[in-house]
Amino acid sequence: MAAVLAPERLRIRSFGRAEYLPTLEAMRAFSVRRGADTPDELWLLEHPPVYTLGLGADRSHGPREARGIPVIAVERGGEVTYHGPGQAVLYTLVDLARRGIRVREFVRLLEQSVIDLLAEHGVRGERRAGAPGVYVAGAKVAALGLRVARGRAYHGLALNVDMDLAPFTAIDPCGYPGLAVTQTRDLGIGESCAALGERLAQRLAQALEHA
Repeated sequence: MAAVLAPERLRIRSFGRAEYLPTLEAMRAFSVRRGADTPDELWLLEHPPVYTLGLGADRSHGPREARGIPVIAVERGGEVTYHGPGQAVLYTLVDLARRGIRVREFVRLLEQSVIDLLAEHGVRGERRAGAPGVYVAGAKVAALGLRVARGRAYHGLALNVDMDLAPFTAIDPCGYPGLAVTQTRDLGIGESCAALGERLAQRLAQALEHA
């Protein structure tokens, strides 16, 4: 299903649970094929368990025990992270150059969308200097990593909602040893992964249209 916001500018597409590699290939293909007038798209989904290693990944940060979980090197920025069921993944296929948005500004838009969503539930999310993402009381609840080529972004962010956090113990999340991770369920937010993901996508869409 695809909802179109501001015709010919932005579409939100929901894929449910989708394997990582085919989704990655689809993002790459979309980014290569898109033209000057192609509407931006936000892809909302969950992944089966997978570790991904960004361009800056140091293998000393794990995974130390993959436990049968695939490990995939990708072209996004950042370090090692984990995706799994119960995590709302939002891929942001956005032409930043066309919108006049700088990469650093886009990162802040992504973070602010999560912070505002948490604030609706009385939870205070925060940024951390030099460590993109959103944190609650020092624990990371949302991670982000981007690839920008020819002014066009893909990859995006992941919000931990209601998932098994154990696989994070095999890595130093985003390259930070001992970094705690949390999820919205443990912060007292009872909404489902699908519901929170949809609201996050809508928040980001609105922020982009007013950037």
